Amino acid sequence: MADNINAVTDAEFESTVLKSDKPVLVDFWAEWCGPCRQVSPILDELAGEHGDKVTFVKMNVDENPVTPSNYRVTGIPTLNIYKGGEVVKSIVGAKPKAALLAELSEFIA
Repeated sequence: MADNINAVTDAEFESTVLKSDKPVLVDFWAEWCGPCRQVSPILDELAGEHGDKVTFVKMNVDENPVTPSNYRVTGIPTLNIYKGGEVVKSIVGAKPKAALLAELSEFIA
């Protein structure tokens, strides 16, 4: 499990993600998901490098079905970026670090 990324549950989602004063990237993932395991170390690196600007959290969709359903997360990994309680960007599928950095550039610049 990633060192720089905390897990978040359905119960904590509002206080941790929606009420955060900085952007939050939520990694919706599952144990059985190969692409999720591919993207996990990349997200851990990004959290270590940019955690001051963006909060990184993970949500296991099998253990927390309510939030993914509310946000229509149908494929994993899905990376949703929340700002001011709203989804401002959604990235679906495993991507290399350079592609993720490009997608996140407006939040980490």
